[in-house]
Amino acid sequence: MTIEWRYTIHPGLGVLSLAGFLGQEAVGRFQGAVGWALARGTGPVVLDLTGLRGWSDGGRLAVSEAALRLAAEGRGLELAAVPQSGASVSGGDFGDGKVVVTVHGDLAAALSAHRDRGVEEREWRSDAWPEGD
Repeated sequence: MTIEWRYTIHPGLGVLSLAGFLGQEAVGRFQGAVGWALARGTGPVVLDLTGLRGWSDGGRLAVSEAALRLAAEGRGLELAAVPQSGASVSGGDFGDGKVVVTVHGDLAAALSAHRDRGVEEREWRSDAWPEGD
């Protein structure tokens, strides 16, 4: 078993989405994906685990090492939609207490946390748009 990954750039951050199972045999592929994110993005990396079926102890260790690797480059790692098998991950110190990782309930919450509050949001609608929507 291995993982599939997708990297998406958003304003000021990147989202690295994983699908499959992050076990020991998938660690090399995961490390390559983290390298891709480091080379092509800026700001924090949100690790979207929505499509992840689970992870082993080796997979969790790889995520911890990724947090340290990103921190060494001045970038943070945040987790979104941690799988049930990783329910013990609650944020705070991660990577042997050397890096702080924020944990979000899902990807929407992670993206919302990074929305630039200083940028004016604008919306246009027709006159007959239903109230409350």
